[in-house]
Amino acid sequence: MKIERIDEKTVKCFLSNEDLDEYDLDYKDFIEHTEKAKEIVKEIMEQATVEVGYKPPQFAFDLQIMVVPEHGLVLTFYEREPGEKDNNQLMDCLKEMRRMMEMAKGKVSEDKKAPEKEAPAKKEEPARPDQAVFVFSSLRNVMNYANSLPANLRTDSVLYKMGEYYYIHLAKGHASYERYSRACVQALEYAALLTADENRVIELREHGTCLVAEKALKKLRF
Repeated sequence: MKIERIDEKTVKCFLSNEDLDEYDLDYKDFIEHTEKAKEIVKEIMEQATVEVGYKPPQFAFDLQIMVVPEHGLVLTFYEREPGEKDNNQLMDCLKEMRRMMEMAKGKVSEDKKAPEKEAPAKKEEPARPDQAVFVFSSLRNVMNYANSLPANLRTDSVLYKMGEYYYIHLAKGHASYERYSRACVQALEYAALLTADENRVIELREHGTCLVAEKALKKLRF
């Protein structure tokens, strides 16, 4: 178990596959708020207090679960103030997806810097993530997620199955960025964010079984 403090109100914990085996846990326990998940969260809070001086929230906290394929889980705890809405979690989720995309694409190389005598180039804003993959523990969770979304949402979605899990590849499509962002945050109530990296999407296409090739979320509404 590795704990990292991000700021005063945010802490991350990496649970390796060995840790998950030791505690007999997987990401479904955190999604379903099982007793085992509650126990490990309590232990993480206690360890974070000792190791990084983190003060557990006085009120409630939000939890983001991210699957790190073949390695384990990253749990991110955000302190929530009384009456605080999901906007902060929305932005943090999208920032994390953006960070993953930037890491995948790499930084701008040194040889692309402007010559000294030239006027400094304007800083380009990093591209906002326009796709993500979410992993679900059951088809029922996928369907519940589909029904939680507006019927006229114009995102693109594909449903895959790999092993015992179901995956939704959600792309912005013709939806506004705000509505797409909200759909991403909504997904975290039913699934874990797997990746926003195109390379991982390609891997899913190659190794997963495509169950619904287009408009999957619309077709799974009931």
